[in-house]
Amino acid sequence: MNGTALYERSPASASWRIALPHTAAAVPVARALVRTALAELEHGADCDTAELLTAELVANAVEHATGEGPIELVVELLPSGCQVEVHDPDPAPPGNLTRPAHGEPDPWQEHGRGLLLIRALSSSCGHRPTGSGKAVWFRLPVIPPQRRPA
Repeated sequence: MNGTALYERSPASASWRIALPHTAAAVPVARALVRTALAELEHGADCDTAELLTAELVANAVEHATGEGPIELVVELLPSGCQVEVHDPDPAPPGNLTRPAHGEPDPWQEHGRGLLLIRALSSSCGHRPTGSGKAVWFRLPVIPPQRRPA
């Protein structure tokens, strides 16, 4: 992979930014990067949920974003939680990210649950235009130490 990583850390936060290929190979790399970022700083956000939702965002960008440019993963760790953004070259907003889908997902379909998971498991989510396409993001809060799994 020819990704470029940038790591910045201040006393209040840390952030990572890395370019990923516009292929399915980006999904496991993004999962590993998010897990590593959260574990490295012993951040209190839920690693499993962050990893799952990151995989959904990256898979959606790979599958649905037009253009051949790279996908960029941005992970920001804050005292209140973490924010993960996936930038892609397609300016079209993602389907029903911020509003409920009509009806239940078809249980026989392999697709159609990613945005539902992001809405249900994150504390907030959304998208915004960028100079080169869009960014789709989610936030997870810090889990208090007494509620973290052992």
